[in-house]
Amino acid sequence: MTIRQWRLPAALILLGLIPIIAGAARLTELGTGPEVTPANARFVADPLPVVLHIVGAVVYTILGAFQFVPSLRRRRWHRIAGRVLVPCGLAVALSGVWMAFAYDLPAHDNDVLAGMRLVFGSAMAASILLGLAAALRRDFTRHRAWMVRGYAIGIGAGTQAFTHAPYLLATGEQPDGNVRASLVLAGWLINLAVAEWYLRRPAHPARSRPVRRPRAAVEDSL
Repeated sequence: MTIRQWRLPAALILLGLIPIIAGAARLTELGTGPEVTPANARFVADPLPVVLHIVGAVVYTILGAFQFVPSLRRRRWHRIAGRVLVPCGLAVALSGVWMAFAYDLPAHDNDVLAGMRLVFGSAMAASILLGLAAALRRDFTRHRAWMVRGYAIGIGAGTQAFTHAPYLLATGEQPDGNVRASLVLAGWLINLAVAEWYLRRPAHPARSRPVRRPRAAVEDSL
């Protein structure tokens, strides 16, 4: 395995590092009996969906990144990892939908953003299930495409941290309402656009090597 093969998975793990750290902090907070505040009241009252979401997302982000290593895709490891990734990805998507339905809206969110979370959570679950169905049919081209799209949605929180950054730097305030909804949407759309580019990019042509003719054949042609 070359260093070049590991560039993409390393970049994907780095992209997911901010939400992974934030999720770990949230789990630590919930595990220590926190003081209830407006920011965490919904999690303290009903911790199961957020715990499933965070644990599933950490495994899905890190393990899923290794599925982009070509040498691993050609081994049995890819199939074994997939059996972990499918339930983890579905846990992330469905717990996200669950939280959008069950939790009260936090101060900076609105109904538009809640609706988008329902749409993208459902789209992530559908992509994973379509990818699984394609694999069972041994249609590995469609399997790969749907799984890449599902992963792109699943790591949206990493890109959303970067779409929020310019606003935070410019205003010094957390965006809210439709501004926040637009920045969250931008993160998902950027990831899906990159995923489609990745799926449609031309394969690297094999390096042409000079054809070595047998010496006898060369002598006969002279």
